[in-house]
Amino acid sequence: MGYVVAVCTSPKKGMRKKNAGSGRLVAGHGLEGDAHAGPWHRQVSLLALESVQKMRDAGLDVNPGDFAENITTVGVNLVTLPIGTKIAIGREALGEVTQIGKECHTRCAIYHQAGDCVMPKEGIFIKVLKDGLVKVGDEVRVIDE
Repeated sequence: MGYVVAVCTSPKKGMRKKNAGSGRLVAGHGLEGDAHAGPWHRQVSLLALESVQKMRDAGLDVNPGDFAENITTVGVNLVTLPIGTKIAIGREALGEVTQIGKECHTRCAIYHQAGDCVMPKEGIFIKVLKDGLVKVGDEVRVIDE
């Protein structure tokens, strides 16, 4: 079990996201108010704080949301979760892992600063199965079926 350390949104794709502290996950859509939400397989992105720390250790001044992730977690090894894994976030929200990592078509500012970026290798994507409010401090649980 892990925890949410940031809930981040941005008004446009390709931007760093800002930590709003909370948000609503909408089934079949994603994080309300975020540019990446929509009826597709990458509705919500998650990245572990442990991955952000790797970039900090490389000398970058980065924070949750800087990798354009919606939800930053701590205590869950996200990249080891197979596609199809269900994840409960907070009291109500439920998501399903649809993709691990992604191809970056354009190099972001982080890549240009560090020569590397963790999101393409260590970020995961979910589709939202059940609505729910999510906020900093909420539990993140892998559902064993």
